[in-house]
Amino acid sequence: MKASTFKRLINLWPPFLLTGIHANHVSADYREVDCTLTMHWYNRNAVGTHFGGSLFAMTDAWYMLMLMEVLGKDYYVWDQAAAIEFIAPSRGVITARFRLDDNIIADIRAKTEGGEKYLPKFTVELLNEKGERVAQVIKTLYIRRKPAKR
Repeated sequence: MKASTFKRLINLWPPFLLTGIHANHVSADYREVDCTLTMHWYNRNAVGTHFGGSLFAMTDAWYMLMLMEVLGKDYYVWDQAAAIEFIAPSRGVITARFRLDDNIIADIRAKTEGGEKYLPKFTVELLNEKGERVAQVIKTLYIRRKPAKR
């Protein structure tokens, strides 16, 4: 799927649309994604900061979806685990950037070449408008090369 079409569709996906999460950039090769979370009355918590679930949701599935496109149909790619650390109260617009470089892709291909599973970890920093970290998420993915068809 073209990245521009994917971006339009993902921004209509209810878990993002209804929480104020927006994909701002998806590169044509799916190796870069930028998304934001804008504060609204419906995504504030009891103390007037971003609801933690919305911060966590803005990081969900990006690396899985990116790697599914980059690696292609010969691979199983799943989100396996995630952990969030809240660092500072967050208000306003929060940004998350997801990046895959050639070294990461080569490492995944090498470690799954014989059909072994690989559980890489990706760290995502959530930044406020001043560029300060408000949270950090560590995503663990399950990746395995599919067996060759006979």
